Amino acid sequence: MTTHYYQTDMPVEKVNDSSDLDAKVPAHLQRTSITSLTMTSEPSHRCVKARVVHKGPVISCAQKDGVEMLRAEIREEDLAPSTTEHTSINVIFFGTLAKDFSQSVRQGDVVLLAEFTIRKSPSFLRDKLHPCQLEMDDKDACVYVCPSAAPSHGPSSSEAKYTYVPLNNLKHKTVVNVYGVVTFFKQPFPSKGSDYCSTLKITDQSDVKVSCNIFSKKLEDHPVIIRVGDIIRLHRFKAAIYNDSMTLLNTYGWSAVTFDGIIDSPVAPRTSSKSFHFGESDKHTVQELRQWAASQSLISNDPTVSLSLVHPGMYFDLTCQLLAKAVMDSRCILLKVWDGTKCEHPLLNVAVASDALEGESTVAKDRMNLTANVLVYDNHMETARDLKPGTFLRFYNLRSLLQRDPDQQTDQPEHLSFHLHGGTTYGRGLRSLPAESPDLQSLKSVLENHVDLDEYGEVNDGTFMDVWYTPPEAVDGEGSSYTGGEGSSYTVRTCEHNTQQLTLAQVKRSTPPLSCHVRAQVKKYHPQQLYQCLKLFCSKCKTMKDVPDDSAVAKVFRESARENQPCDEQWAATSSASSREPGRTISMHISRDMVGESTHMQLIFVEGTTLEEICVLSCNYKNLVPVRSGNGRMTLMDLTAPFLFSGDKRYYRCKQCSRKTFENFVFTGVETWDEQAVAKALGVQLMQYGLLIQFELDDGTDTLEALLWENAEKFFHVSAVDASGSQDLQDKIQTVMNIIQPPDSSLENRPWLDLCLSVYTVKDNDQNKVCYQIINTEIREE
Repeated sequence: MTTHYYQTDMPVEKVNDSSDLDAKVPAHLQRTSITSLTMTSEPSHRCVKARVVHKGPVISCAQKDGVEMLRAEIREEDLAPSTTEHTSINVIFFGTLAKDFSQSVRQGDVVLLAEFTIRKSPSFLRDKLHPCQLEMDDKDACVYVCPSAAPSHGPSSSEAKYTYVPLNNLKHKTVVNVYGVVTFFKQPFPSKGSDYCSTLKITDQSDVKVSCNIFSKKLEDHPVIIRVGDIIRLHRFKAAIYNDSMTLLNTYGWSAVTFDGIIDSPVAPRTSSKSFHFGESDKHTVQELRQWAASQSLISNDPTVSLSLVHPGMYFDLTCQLLAKAVMDSRCILLKVWDGTKCEHPLLNVAVASDALEGESTVAKDRMNLTANVLVYDNHMETARDLKPGTFLRFYNLRSLLQRDPDQQTDQPEHLSFHLHGGTTYGRGLRSLPAESPDLQSLKSVLENHVDLDEYGEVNDGTFMDVWYTPPEAVDGEGSSYTGGEGSSYTVRTCEHNTQQLTLAQVKRSTPPLSCHVRAQVKKYHPQQLYQCLKLFCSKCKTMKDVPDDSAVAKVFRESARENQPCDEQWAATSSASSREPGRTISMHISRDMVGESTHMQLIFVEGTTLEEICVLSCNYKNLVPVRSGNGRMTLMDLTAPFLFSGDKRYYRCKQCSRKTFENFVFTGVETWDEQAVAKALGVQLMQYGLLIQFELDDGTDTLEALLWENAEKFFHVSAVDASGSQDLQDKIQTVMNIIQPPDSSLENRPWLDLCLSVYTVKDNDQNKVCYQIINTEIREE
């Protein structure tokens, strides 16, 4: 029950200062802490004061006959470090109040709310906020707002009051602010969800070491940590005991600011935030931590190794400048870097065509043994792609190895190569360095001594490239039976560069990674039954599986229809119809949130059908999700069955990467429903269709097995997902294969293929296995 003492002329009233909010509150109202609110709390005579940290759009509420509503999240301010969780709460505004709140209040404003109703929060398990929510109707509600100051573009000049907790005083399930010295860190890497994760360990004068995990969707929001010994400040992090150790985890509204840990270097905050507090007390804290860290030998005076000191087999950190880069294949990017010093060992020069290289020519530096060719793999590729030539960067846990050029003789000395392998073991990674980083001063002065290098060698650049890409002559009669240069080819290469053409024998002797051209014939291919080449692939966990055949899928539908039970989901509006089979009912459900929207028929949940029936229905409805019911609850069907039917296409989900529960859906705000939108709404990881064929190639010098996978759709001029539902496209693939390897034909009667090959390694039982894949190649269409 709510007692009403007053009304305001305007649903939302503004005041000039936060202190004025308290003056506006009638004497009979008592300010209440958000953390103290429960379902049994009496809201009369109470009000809450908090800052708006999230404001949603005004939408129509179907449960209240289309009344407009708005959801906002508010967080209590001036919290003590020992404050427990549930300091933030959802507030739902209805009617005119929703529209006025949307127009008058912005994120960051401080509000005072009175005359609210306390309800159980339906989203508590999902958003981890307060288990209650506040509801406010424009008839009775009182809302005062104090606008926040305009966003600043640098540190705040006034001293805000923050309390920092020593690491030895952290308490379980408390939200705290801390300072620390970084003793270990990993650059941000993709987590199993949609976020990036930063992992670090920090310590302070208490000599306690604490692990910290930071999750954020945006890479730029993660702390800029350059080396061990950096100082970091963390705001609004939750302390929790995990595996018997105290751990810090970022919470809503978190922030992180880092500083160089070197004594006497400028105390310059590193952060992507445009508005943050930094005062004299922070500067004093950073300087104290620097002094203490130096006394504990936590900072290395020389954290990186120059190229002049690198020897084979090392793992080391390298600070350098990016000269140029090139994408080698889908697993590898080449970064050509230098630090102005000359390596004692000859450096491997990875062959890349000039038109494939982004950045300046490195010919002169290559000749002087100044250019390090770093091959970057797997999870580090996203960071490498974003780097611009001229950027200063640092590699962490870079590995140096001896390798030979592809056509180098065995009696010639090996060259030194550099690899940044996948994973984050021992902090492996790379990052760009801020221009003001103290570590760059000595590097820049060294590089300035070589400013005139580019004036030499540019004249002969074209000649050099011609010599480099001239195909090697056959050795020891190896090419006597090689006829790959004769006749036309059924395929055409699309890589648009003039990289070297090798025999298969030379390719098998080469050291990966390598991209090269070959000319060969198909000796045989697998699978012979081409419908088996259609695969399902998860881009997140890399799982691959065969597409289930219709008999297995039909069995799942029959069993589900036979065991189907009535369903009573509050979020679903249901209609039913009798099937032609006595005693079996077909039910169709749509989200109540979508009722009244133009898209309400674009997503329908269907249960009780056979495979044949849902295929017929999918001709008339855009997206059908087959479901089954048990104990009154709706669930997706067995993994053998598609989770979505869309016209003649079927879509499957990944078992490892999909959400296990079937609840807390969000169906509103989607303009067009496609397979991606449906997968996101259901919390499942969509598996992609792909074509996988293994060729045994023969050119007269040797044979090798090469996969056609990532380039398969371009090779056949066919979309895999379209082929999954089209017999005509499957027949087109079969026709191509009959031309490449005509039935009952001999090898000499088969067409030659001009192919671009990628040579790379994969781990197989802890051993490196060399693999070959056809890339940048497609059939020639007349």
